[in-house]
Amino acid sequence: MQNQLKYELYNVISGKSQVRFGAIIQTIAGYIGDGTQTSGAIENAKQLKEQETKRLEYFATEKEFWINDIDFTQYVSEGAEQKVYLKDSDHVLKLNDAIYYNSWRDYFFNLLLHNFFFPDTAYELVGFTKENDILYCVVKQSYVSITENTDLNLVKDFMKLNGFENVRNNDYQNIELGIILEDLHDENVLTRNGVLYFIDTVFYLTEVFWKT
Repeated sequence: MQNQLKYELYNVISGKSQVRFGAIIQTIAGYIGDGTQTSGAIENAKQLKEQETKRLEYFATEKEFWINDIDFTQYVSEGAEQKVYLKDSDHVLKLNDAIYYNSWRDYFFNLLLHNFFFPDTAYELVGFTKENDILYCVVKQSYVSITENTDLNLVKDFMKLNGFENVRNNDYQNIELGIILEDLHDENVLTRNGVLYFIDTVFYLTEVFWKT
């Protein structure tokens, strides 16, 4: 079963299979890389990311994919990796500069993995913007109103049922799949009417994922 799941995930990452809101993400990931491996083995990650950033800016200009109408007065919150703004009563916009990743491609893989595992809060990539000369990817996501605080023990149980072991604090790993999922604290996993909603995830692919 794990081998079949890994095969499905690889097809999503490489653009061979569809996932909710995945088409444009797959297109852009393919545009800046060959979709066959992560950047972990690349020595100069900073240089790689700078090159990717230039390609993304060219893509955004060529495809008219710049977002210039974000209402910054609708600020909600921000963390180290992203800024959140209210789009409307049902959606938020999240601006992410991929700071948690060695490459932009790894960030796009993260989006695809999230949309595969958590389609009810899938990210829709709607464009790019720049602020203070920093490039941000702009994604739209359903707004989740909470009805109760999240019980992290329930998160742990849910993840275990899906093959992910808690390795430390709020970080998880599926060794067979070669996937790490970090930062699942109670602000990134919300609860509405007893149902868990994963709104912010940080997925990483290890070398194991790419081994057949």
